[in-house]
Amino acid sequence: MRNLAMIAALFIAMPLAAQEPPPAPQTQKPVKPTLEKPDEAPPANADAPAPAAKKPAPVKKPPVSATEGKVIEEIVARVNNEVITRSELEHSKVTAEEDAKADCQNRCTPEQLKQLTDDRQKNALRDLIDQSLLVQRAKDMSISVEPDVIKQLDQIRIENKLESLEALEKAVESQGLNWEDFKNNIRNGLLTKKVIGSEVGSHINVPKEEIQKYYDEHKAEFVRPEQVALRSIEINTAGKDATETAELKKKADTALKRIQDGEDFGEIAKRYSDGATAKQGGYLGQYKRGELSKGLEDTVFKMKRNDLTEVMETKQGFLIMQILEHYDEGEQSLAKVENEINEKLYSQRMEPALREYLKTLREQSYVVIKPGYQDAAGGSNSEIQEVSATPEVTKTKKGHKKFLLFGKRPGDSGD
Repeated sequence: MRNLAMIAALFIAMPLAAQEPPPAPQTQKPVKPTLEKPDEAPPANADAPAPAAKKPAPVKKPPVSATEGKVIEEIVARVNNEVITRSELEHSKVTAEEDAKADCQNRCTPEQLKQLTDDRQKNALRDLIDQSLLVQRAKDMSISVEPDVIKQLDQIRIENKLESLEALEKAVESQGLNWEDFKNNIRNGLLTKKVIGSEVGSHINVPKEEIQKYYDEHKAEFVRPEQVALRSIEINTAGKDATETAELKKKADTALKRIQDGEDFGEIAKRYSDGATAKQGGYLGQYKRGELSKGLEDTVFKMKRNDLTEVMETKQGFLIMQILEHYDEGEQSLAKVENEINEKLYSQRMEPALREYLKTLREQSYVVIKPGYQDAAGGSNSEIQEVSATPEVTKTKKGHKKFLLFGKRPGDSGD
């Protein structure tokens, strides 16, 4: 099952190479999604007098459109006044499969990978509905993330080594992606993060007593060899001439100076680092003695928590490292592992709290699923009841208009 605490990341754009290309763009004018085959022409009035009997003149039939009489896009769910289409659901399932493969990283058996993929695909529609509810809630709260959208776009630009946002736009469109849709995916992901942080995360508190209790009951978890937790900023100089290398050294010096002046190492890593872990704020992991090169080991194992190295020159380029924690051999003190325990207990509370919040959002909204599609939702992950194709009664929800699965009832004037 996808971690609910990470649901906000589901729709934030990945580097361009990881994007799933959409179907080739159509040249025809987009057609509003519909669930049903368009209505046939109404029958002739039965009370009208029959025309005089004569052989009708041959009538030339108009050319039939390639889309006439066909479903252009199937709607599988409505969330208040928003719709989720079948193509969106199918794309979400493809993404779920890719995410499962990425998380396994060749560590899973084929059976484990299949089980993980099946679990995530089973929840694909639920995740899309949750996403829609959170984005709509963000709009209700008048949340704006436009500056963050620009920052995210700039990070993607840096990861793809493009010189400007205009170049990024061209690169996006060259892959058949719509630039506005691309930005909107990022925007929606950021909006959901804001809502989750404000409406759920801010209400979760892990008391000091619980951290102490967990530490006392799990001390065996914290018996460790001497090791250091590291993160890095890597500036690659491969293939660069002397002038270019000198400029990259200035870039590394600037990054170090900004951190020394108080900026967050992780944010600077995301912006400056060429390393594979840049998106994770440069986090490398924990290393025991003997797992690093001798020169690097001699440097970092002398350092304390939050210490920074100078800019170091390597065969690949320039390197800056920060020691997130230095664990002495043996049982670690509570001070060393307090943040680790806090994060673990916080995560354990976040998932059920987020699911309960989403359940409340559903109860305050109009969510309807087309028959034949399943949506696991609620605290027990039970399947919500599917409505009939022509519901007789719409539910009135505060602050929202009434909607039917297949559109308005005949005669509704609408607002």
